[in-house]
Amino acid sequence: MRLGLAGTVLLSAAAYYVYLPLPSGVSEPWKLMLLDALFRSFMQASDVAHALGVCHRIHLLNHVVSLVEEIEAHSCPAVHVTDTTLAGVPTRVFQPKGGKQLKRGVIYFHGGGWALCSGRMRSYDLLCRKMAEDLDSVVMSVDYRLAPDAVFPAQYHDALAASRAFLSAEVLDRYSIDPERVCVSGDSAGGNLAAAVAQELSSDDSLTVNFKLQALIYPVLQALDFYTPSYQQNRDVPILYRPIMARYWLQYLGADTSLEPVLLANNHSSLDQLALSSSIRSKVDWTALLPAKRRKHFRPVVRETGSPRVMGEIPQLIDVRAAPLLAEQGVLGRTPKAYVMTCEFDVLRDDGLMYVRRLQDAGVTVTSDHYEDGFHGCMVFAYLPMMSKVGWRSMNNYIHWLDQNL
Repeated sequence: MRLGLAGTVLLSAAAYYVYLPLPSGVSEPWKLMLLDALFRSFMQASDVAHALGVCHRIHLLNHVVSLVEEIEAHSCPAVHVTDTTLAGVPTRVFQPKGGKQLKRGVIYFHGGGWALCSGRMRSYDLLCRKMAEDLDSVVMSVDYRLAPDAVFPAQYHDALAASRAFLSAEVLDRYSIDPERVCVSGDSAGGNLAAAVAQELSSDDSLTVNFKLQALIYPVLQALDFYTPSYQQNRDVPILYRPIMARYWLQYLGADTSLEPVLLANNHSSLDQLALSSSIRSKVDWTALLPAKRRKHFRPVVRETGSPRVMGEIPQLIDVRAAPLLAEQGVLGRTPKAYVMTCEFDVLRDDGLMYVRRLQDAGVTVTSDHYEDGFHGCMVFAYLPMMSKVGWRSMNNYIHWLDQNL
């Protein structure tokens, strides 16, 4: 009797911890709740360790990720997998066996808020392995440096150096990659790096080979407005909560994380911020850049007065290498044909949709692939144990687009 009662109490407590009200349209809500409960447990444990001075919260999280997710490079009948470096940056290479003599080539940057994860994780390994096999393409998954040990522009510099090396004649020849069929891609923070790299290299006239495509998966592209409709609508939707995205930005930019409330209140982009010109503000003006369907009933939050010192302390907030959405139209117009995936239940949805509009206005051909039942990170949860239906669908559509366009 007592064991039964204790079991009931424990199950009730677990259900209470796991249960989270989610929007009715989100794909497989109970799977997302369980995934979120697991993430919250790890994050809470890391916060405790950080507060006690045991270690930095990010170091603990990455240690857990390494133990649970990282796998050694191992080949299979269809794909040869090795670990190497590109311009000194650790990289996992996936080479299809057989197929055409000249292969397509994709360089990929993983997500994780510029602080977490690795291309050696099982989820990214499986994604890149499938890309290599389905596309008959050499895929290079880059392990750029991570915060807090490295901060902007270190991650950007790693991504840029690896991309330059990837496009070099030496690497293209070594891996039999067709120089006319190369793509830069990434998800979330990796999508940010892919967009920034595409902007930089497309403006470099000294290059003899450049990217044909850029494929951005729910990219994070700006940190001036934390009240876009998607930030307002999805502030409490897992797995990327609004405060966590602000924290990632501050860690990436090497800023004081105590400024998180300032960013979340949009006090850093108030009208008394002299560094923010009308031109800069227009590039994140979602009232003009988003279709009415996405704006819905939401209203902009623009402070008359805020924290004027913030832009002086964190000038990187308006550095286009960190925030690619802020690039000038002339720069965007030189970037390659684009694919941008967005998810309805993602705080970053509007970053991607605004970038789609700005690229189109600059004359770039863009495929906007939006998932009405999608959530942030869904594509890398296409396999067991999560095996998200929208993740599997989005991954296959992404690979199909690459197959049709690369």
